[in-house]
Amino acid sequence: MDLFLERLISGLTNGSIYALLALALVVVFRGTGTLNFAQGELALFTTFVAWWLTTQSLPIWFAIAAALGVGFIMGALIERLLIRPVAKRNDMAVLIVALGLFTGLNSLAGLLWGSETKIMPSPFPNGESDFISIGGARLYGDALGVWGALIGLMGLMTLLFRFTKVGLHMRAVADNATSATLAGVRTSRILAIGWGLSGAIGALAGVLVTPLAPQQLSLTTMFSIFIAASAAALFGGLDSLVGAVVGGLVIGVLEAMLTGYVSVIGGSLQQTSALLIIVVILFAKPTGLFGTTKLVRV
Repeated sequence: MDLFLERLISGLTNGSIYALLALALVVVFRGTGTLNFAQGELALFTTFVAWWLTTQSLPIWFAIAAALGVGFIMGALIERLLIRPVAKRNDMAVLIVALGLFTGLNSLAGLLWGSETKIMPSPFPNGESDFISIGGARLYGDALGVWGALIGLMGLMTLLFRFTKVGLHMRAVADNATSATLAGVRTSRILAIGWGLSGAIGALAGVLVTPLAPQQLSLTTMFSIFIAASAAALFGGLDSLVGAVVGGLVIGVLEAMLTGYVSVIGGSLQQTSALLIIVVILFAKPTGLFGTTKLVRV
């Protein structure tokens, strides 16, 4: 039983990480109707920024706040300078730009900080004695911090989209940018805010996940996490905040259980197995478990 609880806690922790990055994808999609394939590398770049600031003897929480600010600014600038000019042409052009950003941000991080693995300090207690016991299993402080960050971020995003003018405008622009503009919504500003928020959320996910990652901070840290986060967003529905969280937690627990109990498909194949299950679910419900189906008049 203790082993099962340990695997469950590990799965929920990994799932919370996936959910954080999935929320960033959902924010962009709900605000702009676009899936940002460069989200993982943007999170990686801002995490490198936070790590570099800690090497300058700055407090970890200051480094995290600065990384969030850099993420917001980079996200807004990416939308304004790169995405917006090509979005007027076709969706494929946006995809190509996003893929270019994926490789470009990774290469830039390597150019600025090198390809060697870095040690990213955790903002939460993560010593050998910093844990609480749950049924014989250990829940460490950094894992508990990730859970708390996910819950807090989920609450803030819910308030944003349901009860603020900016959130309502983001939903309107994603649904129909032309109609939103005619209704007086400053579409360009809303698009920049959506991408900026996504960049900040991605930065938060990066700085929280890196101390828990086996390889710490390297140029490949965020790739597998981004794949799982994309699957989580698709699983729950690209326009659903709740779906992103549920999808992330399900995939995290699924991976942990496959690794622990199914040796044939666990380990290196755990991610492939999870994605195959997601594909099956999407065949049954293409909009995801919590996604909404849009009706189009013809």
